Order: sequence, then structure tokens, then C-alpha cells
Amino acid sequence: MIIVTGGAGFIGSAVVWNLNEQGANDILVVDNLGRTEKWKNLVNRSYRDYVHKSDFLDRLENNAFHSVEAIVHMGACSSTTETDADFLMKNNFHYTRRLAEYCLKNEIRFINASSAATYGNGDRGFSDDVSGLADLKPLNMYGYSKHLFDCWAVRFKAMDRLVSLKFFNVFGPNEYHKGDMRSMVFKGFQQIGQTERIRLFKSYHPSYPDGGQRRDFVYVKDCVAVIAWLLANPAVNGLFNLGSGADRSWNDLAAALFQAMHVPMNIDYIEMPAPLKDKYQYYTRANTDKLSAAGYPGEFTPLEDAVHDYVTHYLKTEDPYL
Repeated sequence: MIIVTGGAGFIGSAVVWNLNEQGANDILVVDNLGRTEKWKNLVNRSYRDYVHKSDFLDRLENNAFHSVEAIVHMGACSSTTETDADFLMKNNFHYTRRLAEYCLKNEIRFINASSAATYGNGDRGFSDDVSGLADLKPLNMYGYSKHLFDCWAVRFKAMDRLVSLKFFNVFGPNEYHKGDMRSMVFKGFQQIGQTERIRLFKSYHPSYPDGGQRRDFVYVKDCVAVIAWLLANPAVNGLFNLGSGADRSWNDLAAALFQAMHVPMNIDYIEMPAPLKDKYQYYTRANTDKLSAAGYPGEFTPLEDAVHDYVTHYLKTEDPYL
């Protein structure tokens, strides 16, 4: 059995989709559905059972689940604007550490979701070499909560027995429940559909024009392909960046959207909210050399092709879910 925490969420439900595509359905989904729309991400999926996250950890530590091959831990609060630091400490750091400790003790494969938010403003680069972890300065509490686990795994010599993945700007199907944390691909699709225009933030950095801020955009299908490879190769462990390895501008992303929707390009540049100005990343690009050196053979989908697939096969359809 494979356990997927956050299995009804964006990346987690895509992991379940990928496992189903490979013929696997002995899957335990762990999440907190509450009053959200996340349940819709599970409608097309096949899995053994669902367990609420508040019950799961105690049941796991009391050995309620048998024949567990791996835990893919995608469950966390992923809001970069969350300000309840105690909640993030408990939900993102302590919960993850307990899961990792259980897996290490019981020799269960553990794959964890970290984040590129751990890199802060990027002035220390985007290398996933653990020797530079102590120098990173996350700009928000979310990034710090993810950084703490990576530091713990290195400090207690656990990183070579588990995997922690620093996700960059992930977009794709099943992100619809995420509110303000939905990708600009989805938000832009809605804006263009309603007004035939898209809104992007102005730049306040002299090195970047309006809309010229650059990001490593990575398609969710590529992310879960990496996770599938890691599940199939349990000898591969460590901290890895999970991005496309390419930096593209918001203007590039907008152009890909307009092209996929067959609408003439029309961009409005708007003021950035004041609280965001001091915490804004103007540039991200994953260094993927370490993942390649570990033997990952896959290619990452170019931005234009990924946006076209997302728009054509999901956003424009009656059933946009994986």
C-alpha cells in the first residue's frame, strides 16, 4: 500500500492519478476535506480508503496500517501568506518530522514536499546541495516551516534515507480549490475568458520590466513523473529541486495562454499589493543537475506545451480534473 497525504490536494491528487495510470489503486488518501471543494479531485480516482489527517498520525504510530510500502507526504498548509506561525510549526514541521521518524524506524520509503520558498529572495542561489542549507533565509513563515524540516533531516543524518523535494512554481489540473494560491495560468485563463485581457504585476526592480519577473514554471504532470520514478528507485535519496530548470517571464506565460485560447495578447500591468513588495521573488530557476545526476531520465514539458495541454484538455472541458 502507498499512503498519499494531502491526497485530495493539488499535487497529492495528481500523485494518485499517476499511480492509477500505472495500474495501482492500493492507496490510502490522507487529507482534511472539511468544507472545501477538494473532494472533487478524488471523483475520478481509485483508492482503498480515506483517513482524516487528525486521525492518521496516531493510527500510523500505533501500527494500524499494514504492508505500507511508501508514504508520499504532500499534505501541508501551502499558503505563502499564512501568518499563524504556531499552526505552521505544528502542521508543516512537527507533523512531517513525526512521519519521517516513523518511516525511518520502519524502513518505509518517505518522499516529502519541501518548497522553493525556502530559497528566500534567491540571492544565495537555487542549489539543492545540503551544504548551503544553513545560509538560506526564507521570506515567509511557510517557507521557513519547510526549511526547518530539511535542516532537521540533515542535522540528524536522515536526508540520505529519505527524499525531500523543493517544488518551484507548479501549475496544472486539480489546483482549482486553492483560492488565491491557484496558479497564474488558471487565474489568467479566467481573466482572459471574461475580459480578453490579463493582469500582471508591475515591476519595482530596475533589472526587470513590467511582467518581466522570471519564474521556474513546472507542470504538475512532470512533478508526479519524478515522484513515480523515485518510488520505483528507492535507493535514490536526498534533497532535490523539482522545477523545469528554465526561467520564463510572466509575459511569456501570458503569451502562452493567449495563444492556447486563440485570443490576441492584451496585458494590463497593475500595482503590487504593499505587503507583497518586500517579500516578492523576482527570479527563480531550479538547478536540476543533482536530479539528473541521480539518474532521472525524464524531460520537462516546455511552458508553451504545458499551458496548451492544461487549457485544451482540462480548462476548456466539462470535466477539468485528472
